[in-house]
Amino acid sequence: MLFRLPFALVSMMVLLVDPIGAAAQDMLGGVDLNGPDMSTSEMTRAEVEALLKAAPQDAAGQRSADLQGKRLSHLDLSGLDFSGSNLRLARLNRTSLKGARFDSAILNQAWLIDANLTEASLVKASLLGTQMRRAKLDGADLNGARITADLSGASLIGARLAGADLGADMRNQSMGLMRGVLRFADLRNADLSGANLSRTDLVLAKLQNANLANCNLTHADLSGADLSNANLAGADFTETDLASALLPSAAALEKARNLDKAKNLNLARRPD
Repeated sequence: MLFRLPFALVSMMVLLVDPIGAAAQDMLGGVDLNGPDMSTSEMTRAEVEALLKAAPQDAAGQRSADLQGKRLSHLDLSGLDFSGSNLRLARLNRTSLKGARFDSAILNQAWLIDANLTEASLVKASLLGTQMRRAKLDGADLNGARITADLSGASLIGARLAGADLGADMRNQSMGLMRGVLRFADLRNADLSGANLSRTDLVLAKLQNANLANCNLTHADLSGADLSNANLAGADFTETDLASALLPSAAALEKARNLDKAKNLNLARRPD
């Protein structure tokens, strides 16, 4: 029999083990996603709107609502402005957040599995240990965001991640490697220019026509990834694993940096 831990206990374990969420990426297997803690809401949309409007303002007029730990799954919260708000440990599974704003918001250890964030804005948001498997972020703006989230199977078609930091901070890995996980993610036509993708997991990711100009791809795992027609100008491939990756044209590869230092380059697939 598969043993499932209640969300409250899981949250307590995460907080005790690692206060900034370094353990959260591996906690999904111990959570019942169909249980009430993960699939229901304790608030209505109207109540969320009221809370956002009543939140205190800073000197610049920015409201910062406290929604830490709130159960908000399966709601329609599309178009709302959560900028600057604290949503740490909030549950937003299968929630509609289309066009919502999360600029500079804290979403550390939040749960957004199967959430719809199409065209949402998460500029400079903090997504540490966030669970976002199969989330839909097509056209979303994550420029400058800090992301050590699990985005396995997520759709980020045309998303903007320029200057985003998905890399592992090797100074703070006492509880395990925390980095962006984008296995099987769809990043076609995404803008990742200047992003830090060091040590990120991009196994079997779709990166056709993606802009990877000046990306830091050192030690990243691109095994089986599709890089067809990707812009690699200035991208650093030092120790990047390219086993079975489908590479772009020779002309595009010539603009990359340190491709000769990549791992398993001899096992990469070349375009016909």
